[in-house]
Amino acid sequence: MTSAPTVEKVTLGDRFLSGLEAAGNKLPQPFNLFIWLFLIVGAVGTVAALMGVSVQVPGAEEATSVKGLFTGEGLAWFTSNLGANYINFPPLLTVMPILLAIGIAEKTGFLSAAIRAAIGAAPRWLLPYMVGFLGVVGSIMADSVFVILPPLAALAFKAVGRHPVAGLLGGFAAAGAGYSTSIFPTSLDALFAGITNAVLPSVPTVAAAAAPVNPVSNYYFNILSAIVLSIVAGFIIDRVIEPRLTRTGVPTEEHVADEADGDGVLTLDDEGNEVSVNTRAEVEHALTDDERRGLKAGGLAVLLTGIAITVAVLLPNSPWRNDEGGFLPRSPLLSSIVFIVFALFAVGGFVYGKVAKEITGFNDVPRLMGQALKDMIPFLVLAFAMGQFVALFNWSGIGSWIAVGGADGLRATGMTGFGVIILFVLLCSLLNLFIISGSAMWTIMAAVFVPMFGLVGLEPAFVQAAFRVGDSATQIITPMNPYMIVLLTYLKKYQPEAGFGSLAAGMLPFVVPFWVIWLAIVALFYFAGLPLGPGNDIFIAELRP
Repeated sequence: MTSAPTVEKVTLGDRFLSGLEAAGNKLPQPFNLFIWLFLIVGAVGTVAALMGVSVQVPGAEEATSVKGLFTGEGLAWFTSNLGANYINFPPLLTVMPILLAIGIAEKTGFLSAAIRAAIGAAPRWLLPYMVGFLGVVGSIMADSVFVILPPLAALAFKAVGRHPVAGLLGGFAAAGAGYSTSIFPTSLDALFAGITNAVLPSVPTVAAAAAPVNPVSNYYFNILSAIVLSIVAGFIIDRVIEPRLTRTGVPTEEHVADEADGDGVLTLDDEGNEVSVNTRAEVEHALTDDERRGLKAGGLAVLLTGIAITVAVLLPNSPWRNDEGGFLPRSPLLSSIVFIVFALFAVGGFVYGKVAKEITGFNDVPRLMGQALKDMIPFLVLAFAMGQFVALFNWSGIGSWIAVGGADGLRATGMTGFGVIILFVLLCSLLNLFIISGSAMWTIMAAVFVPMFGLVGLEPAFVQAAFRVGDSATQIITPMNPYMIVLLTYLKKYQPEAGFGSLAAGMLPFVVPFWVIWLAIVALFYFAGLPLGPGNDIFIAELRP
C-alpha cells in the first residue's frame, strides 16, 4: 500500500515569496532588459540632442553635448561599431582568461576535492565555522558552490552527530549571502572591475583622476569581509539555525519516498497544479587515495608557482616594477593580475588532475578549457547586449549628463557623506530581489553611480565595494535565485512538506546580520580611510569636496 502524497500548506511566507517571484517574472530576461535599456537610452539621447542639451563636466574645457542614437550621426556610429562595442567590452578581457584557468581547476575536481577535504578535517565544534568560511569564499567556483557545498555540509554535520539540515541551510546561505567576496581573487572580481572601467569614460574628469580598477582593487576589503562574514555565518549556524531545527523537531534522518509513488511529495503551484519534486541526490564525501595525492601535489604546485612569481616581482630590476621602482599606484605587476590568477589555478588544476588520474596529460587542457567556455556561453551572449548598452551610454554623453546632475543634486541636499552610501546599498539590495545577475545589475548601477559618486570624490573601487553588499545579502531569500529550487530539493529529503516559506525561515536569520555587519565593514574603511586594495583608496583627492 502506498501512502498518500503530502499537500503543502500555504503559509504567509509562501505568499510573500510567491508574490515576489511573480513580480520578478514580469521583468524582462537580462538580455532583453539591456536591449530595452539600449533603446531607452537611444530615445532619451535623441530627444536631448534635438533640444540641444549639453553639460559642463567639472574640469573639462568644453561642454559635452548629448548625442542621440536615432540621428544620422548616431546610426552611423552604431552600425560602424557593433562588433567593437562587443569585443571591447572590458569584462571580456579579464573574465575569460581567468575562467579558462578556473575551468581547469574545477573540471579536474581540484576545487571540489579541496572543499571536501576541508569539511572532513574540521572538528565538531569548528564545523559550522568551516562551512561558513567555505560558503563565503566558495564563489571562486562560481555557481557550482550552490550545488556542491550544501549537500556536502549536510553529510559532514551528520557524520559528527550534528543536525544535517543546519549544514545544508548554512552552506547555501553563506555561499549566497557572501557571494561577492572571497580571500582569493575570482572571476567575479575581474568581471566587476571590467564593468567599472567600462563606464568610467562617460565622465573623463573622473576617469583621469581616479585610481585604476583591477581584479584586486577590493582585495583588502574582500579579505576582511570574508573572514568576518565566515565567523558570522558559523555563529548563526551554530547558535541560531541548529537550535531552532532541534526545537521545531525537524528530522535528522532523510525522508525515504515510497518507490511506487515516485518522489512521494506533491507540491501545488499557485494555480493548484501538481508539481513533482525530485528528492534524491547522491553526494560523495570521502576523498579517494588518488584525490588525496592529487590535492597535496596541486597545493604544492600552487605554492611553488606563487613563490616563483613573488621572487620574479621582488627582484631589484624586475620588469614588473614601475618607472619609480615601486608597484603603486600603477605598475606592470597590477596590470598582470589576470595572468597571476590564471597561472595559479591552471597549474594547480593541471597538477591535481594528472596526479589524481583525472586527466592523462596536456592534451586534455584544451578540452577542459572548452568545457569551461561552454559553461560561459550565456554570459557571452549577455555581454553582447551589455556591451552595446555601455558603449551607447558613454558615447551619447547621457552618462555625463546624469552624473553631473546627480552630483549637483547630492551637494544641494548635503548628502555626500556615508548616508548616501547606505541608501545606495539599500537600493542594490532591493533590486537584487529581482535582478540576481551580479554582472547585469552592476552594469546598470555602475553606469549611473560610479561617475556620479566620482564627481563628489568617491573612488570607483569604493563604489564597487559598497555594491558587493547589496549584490549578495538578499539573493538567498528571492525565488528568482534558480538555486533555491536545488536547495528545496535537498531540504525535502528531511522535510517533505517544506516549501519556499520554509526556505525563507531558514535564510532570513542570515540576511540582516550579513547586511548590517558587511555595511559596518564598508563604514570602517570609509571613516578610517583604509585602502581597499593595492593602490585603491576611498576618496579621489582632486574631486573631494
